[in-house]
Amino acid sequence: MNTARFVVAVRSGGAQTFRRPQLLLAAYSPTVQCCLESTQAVPAARLPYRVKLSAGKHYAWCACGHSKKQPFCDGTHTKKAPSISPFRFTPEKDRTVLLCACKQTKNAPYCDGSHLKVIYQDVVKYLKGIFK
Repeated sequence: MNTARFVVAVRSGGAQTFRRPQLLLAAYSPTVQCCLESTQAVPAARLPYRVKLSAGKHYAWCACGHSKKQPFCDGTHTKKAPSISPFRFTPEKDRTVLLCACKQTKNAPYCDGSHLKVIYQDVVKYLKGIFK
């Protein structure tokens, strides 16, 4: 059963389908915002990526948010955000970490909780749109 819909019986004996209001779903949208060329990072997702890293392996973390292989770089920044280059790093030991997806972290490439600010800003923007 689709969780976004529910059925309510009406007095006439029939059934009518209603949609539940989608108030905060826009705040958690995983889609990437597109533009021709950006100078600021675009949030790729609202929550961090849990990734298993191997010691000694070289990684390139996407800092622009346009990569289709998030959280890692696929070279998309060369066309969509040429002023932003990926963050290259090599872990010292094997471990599972949370890599930032909102691109607002102060501890790149690791998540520092900045996504909570991004989610809050999205909710405020959405609510302002409703009450315009």
